[in-house]
Parts: sequence; C-alpha cells; structure tokens
Amino acid sequence: MDYDAIVVGGGHAGIEAALALARLGKNTLMVTQDPETIGRMSCNPAIGGLSKGNLVREVDALGGEMGLLIDASMLQYRLLNRSRGPAVQAPRAQADKALYASLARRAVEAQRGLSIFMDTVVDLITDSAGRRVEGIQTERGSRIGARAVVLTTGTFMEARLFIGEWRGEGGRLGERAARGLGDALRKRGFKVGRLKTGTPARVRFRSLDVAEMLRQDGESDHRSFSFMNDRADRPSVPCWVTYTNERTHRVIRDDMARSPLFSGVIVGRGPRYCPSIEDKVARFPDRERHQVFVEPEGLGTDEMYLNGLSSSLPEETQLRFIRTLPGLGSAEMVRPGYAVEYDYLDPSLLDPSLQSRLIGGLFVAGQTNGSSGYEEAAAQGIVAGINAARFLSREEPAVLSRAEAYIGVLVDDLVTLGVTEPYRMFTSRAERRLSLRHDTADLRLTPLAVGLGLASEARRERLERRKTGIEEIGELMRQRRITHEEADSDPALAPHVGEAVVDVLRDHRVVGGARRFFPSLVSSFPVDWIETAELDARYAGYEAKEARLAARMGRSERVRIPEDFDYRAVEGLSTEAVEKLSVAKPSTLGQALRVSGVRSSDAALLLVRLTIAQAEQSRDGGAPTSVGPDVED
Repeated sequence: MDYDAIVVGGGHAGIEAALALARLGKNTLMVTQDPETIGRMSCNPAIGGLSKGNLVREVDALGGEMGLLIDASMLQYRLLNRSRGPAVQAPRAQADKALYASLARRAVEAQRGLSIFMDTVVDLITDSAGRRVEGIQTERGSRIGARAVVLTTGTFMEARLFIGEWRGEGGRLGERAARGLGDALRKRGFKVGRLKTGTPARVRFRSLDVAEMLRQDGESDHRSFSFMNDRADRPSVPCWVTYTNERTHRVIRDDMARSPLFSGVIVGRGPRYCPSIEDKVARFPDRERHQVFVEPEGLGTDEMYLNGLSSSLPEETQLRFIRTLPGLGSAEMVRPGYAVEYDYLDPSLLDPSLQSRLIGGLFVAGQTNGSSGYEEAAAQGIVAGINAARFLSREEPAVLSRAEAYIGVLVDDLVTLGVTEPYRMFTSRAERRLSLRHDTADLRLTPLAVGLGLASEARRERLERRKTGIEEIGELMRQRRITHEEADSDPALAPHVGEAVVDVLRDHRVVGGARRFFPSLVSSFPVDWIETAELDARYAGYEAKEARLAARMGRSERVRIPEDFDYRAVEGLSTEAVEKLSVAKPSTLGQALRVSGVRSSDAALLLVRLTIAQAEQSRDGGAPTSVGPDVED
C-alpha cells in the first residue's frame, strides 16, 4: 500500500480527519483539487453559534484543530443567549476568512506523517468482491493504494451552480466540481441523493452607509474556543444590522419566476433553517421585514457578507433588492449570491464509527453525509479520522453516545435517521443539553482523547490543572456558610442562614455568584474555572435528573443487535419496522427506537426475540449479550 489512509477533500471535515489520522501515527495522504483552498470558508465568515459552538469545543477537547484556528483568526467574539440558561448558551466568533484558511493549510502542511496531493478522485479501488477499499483512482489516472479512505467531498461531488438563468459546474463560484465520483459510487450500489445550499452576495464596505444601520460590537473579553488557550488576543471589528422592507420584497416577487429554486431547475432540497431570501418572501408573505447582518470577511479585504440574504436570483435582481435596504442604497456588489446543488451519500448506510456498511475501510464525513455547516463537518471529520486509525490498528471503534457529547447526538442522528434535507445541529436535539455545556467539553472528552493517544502532554496537563482548580472552588463553596450579618444586609439571603454557598447559588434571587462571597477568587483562579464551578453548583439537581434519564436510555443502548439480524423472523413486527430496520441496521435497541416508523411495541417484540436469542446462545456455550436485567420494562 502506498499510504495507510487517504482523505479525499481539504475542507473542515478533511482537515480534522487527516490531522487525527497522522497524529495517531498513520501515514496519511490528503487529496484535494487545489491546495490553495484547504480550510476555505465557503459561506459565512464565522465559527460557532448555538449548539455549533459546543461542537467546536468538543472537537478541540478531542485534540482537533478548529478551536485553535478560530482563536488565531477571530474578528469578533460573542457568547450567544447569555441572558438565558447555560444549556442553550454557546460561543460564536466572526473569522478572518483568508487568515483562517492560511492557518489551516499551514497546520496540515506542518503535520508529520501527512502529505498533500493535487488531483480529483473519480473512483475507489476495492478488492475483487467490492467489499473492502484498497485505494483511490484519480482523474489524471493515478492509482494510489490505502487500507482506509475517508470521503469528505463537501459540496463538490457532481456539483452545479445556479444564478438566475445561468448554470455552471462547480462546488464554489470559480472552483470546478468533482466530476465522476458520484456516478462511480452510484454504480457501486450507494444510495446517492441531491441537496442544495446557497450563499449571499458580497458587497464593498466603502460603498455602504453605516450611519443608516445598527452597529453590533462584540464582547470585550475574547474567550477562547480552544482549551489550550486562556483567551484569544485578537482585534474586535464591528458588524452591522439592517432590514429588508416592502420595496425589497416587491423586487424579489417580481422576478421570482427567474429563480432556479422556483422554476423547477433545482431538484435538491435546501436547508430549512437557513432559507434563501426568496424562500422567506414566498413562505412568509405577511412579514414586513427580515433581519440582515452585514459582516466583515477579514481585515485584509473590503468585502462584507450579507448574512440573511442568500439568493440565486439573477445578478441584476440581486443588486436591485440589495440597494433597497437601509445603508446599502449605493452598495457595490463584488460577488453575487448563488445556489449549489450537489451529491450526498445516505448516512444511514454508515455504522456509528462513520464507516460504510457497503465497503469496509471506507469512512464518510461532512456534507458528503448530508449535513450542513463547518462545525458539523469538523465534528464528523475527527470521528471518521479517529475510527479510520482504529480500523487500521484493528481496534474497536470509538463511538460517543448521545449522553457524552453533541458529537454523539450528531453522528447518531445521521446514521440512525438519515437525512431528507441538510442536517443542522440544534440544542433541542440533545436530551442532556444541560450536561453537555460548552464549558465542560474538556472535562467530558479530553480523558478520552488521552486514552486514544490524540491529546498532547500539554493538553493533558492543562486539563488536570483546570479540573483540580474547579474542584478547589467547589470545595470552598461547600465550606463557606451564610452568616446572620449577611442575611441582615440582603433579604435574599435571609432563608439561607447557615447554608453552604454551593446550595445558596441555586436560589435565582441571590445575585453576584461565587465572587460575591469570595472577593479574591478572581486573583486565584481564571474566570472560566469559576463560572464552570458556579454552573455545576447551580444546576447539580437538574444534571442529576438528566443523568438518571441517560441511565434509563443507556440500558437500551447496551442491548446489542447483531449486524446480520433477520427482522422478518420477528413475529408481529410491523411491515414498516421490518423495512426500515433492515435498511438502517441499528447496532443497539436504543438506536432501533430512534429509527423513524419504529414503535415502542416493535421495540418490545425485538427485546423478546433478542432475549430468546441470548438464552439460546448461552445454552449453546456462546458469549452472553447484555439483554435482560439492564433493560427497563
């Protein structure tokens, strides 16, 4: 074999997969159409956001790169939902797109054991039975061997671009599509579908009148995404907010027939939660205005990103409706908005390690799986990289549960439910979202990274210091008691005389947090350690309740289902359940319950059949499974 592993694609999933493989000692090749585009941000100039910020911090906690890249390239930092509970708070940062991509490429090039090759992959090389991957074939005729391949093709596989009546081939405007691979995978029996995404126009900052828009500054305290940094020492650049109006909507309605989204030219389904402006106007005719964020693309460019105005209308129409917005009356359009339609592979044909069930040694990550977003791609990339390395070492896959990480929720949703539209992570998808706060990602996942061999010694030491510090703060709060004098000066403390601070913090009427009772705490511990200790104290009861729920869920997750299980042999199982479970091939009873169309009565029948199978296996001297006492009635 020429390499241990090959990663196809240099986007956010490809970067994390390739770095994880190389850092785990596997001789790895990244194949990309153009090394100049490694780490390029195709759409919005930002990393993080609600639930997405949690994913970034989890990727970092596992030893990934995305958190380090955004820390070194951010232009503005905000903690979203600060006024709401910690379960739905998450960091978001504007990024200098050119700097981010430059740093990403530098990280890939500097990684020992990782090489880059410029070409387009058009097919896989497999064994004679087509059941095991043995490498890749490229457009220029190269045949490169490897025992593991990770596909991270993004929006480029058989991709087409649309602007009004104009059509072109490409995964991004100005970058050609990856032709051949999608058709080759169809011939190999993969279920390949079409999805659509889009991006808004970019305009020149100097052509805008910011006095007509609302200025939006970031927070002065630039917190870091990476647990390896204390803070991000970067400049802070403002964003601006404006709104569409009736004139905007009239221009769009008048030319709606020229939109490929409404003319029937595009067959792929777009993201429901990030619709184009023509979608918004058509779906919400009574809305008088839609919010638009005008965001900088970088310190070295005059381009501004119009977040909320994604469109594939003709260029002249785009310019007309852009100029109806306050502050954009004289806007100069640098790049038009456009739509991209591309091939994706049905992720329900993957196992929880993101390995294909059709071809052994083939892993798939990112938008190739039907997801959307840089953060979802990076999360899948590091999972695929870790598991490709473990596959090569003949080790058991590393699978994160829904109770352990947002990454676990993401992967489980994809492989269990599949997709009918671009998948986007939301906090509401996580059953234990309070326990999966972004600030606890290192405490939850870095010990796993240490065990996998993906965490550096420096990362391990930082985790130990932070963990010890949080425990010390917690102990201080347990020992400190509320005095009568304090209660006399603050009525909110009156019911808590003699109680420990750790308990008092759960009363929302008591303001000031732990620092109120320990004025010198900030001089002894970093602020983020104190905040984590406070949140642990305040929400301990709720987290315990979530843990009990997770334990109940975990019992069904421990009931294993053999890969060759015959669902047709289960008497009474509904026809829909038989069909869907036969395709999904869940590895546990818990996964089976999450397959669309599977009822609780179906799960009960499955449990009975699996229990009988266990008894038969035990009687014949086989190894017992974990069916029985671990499963709740």
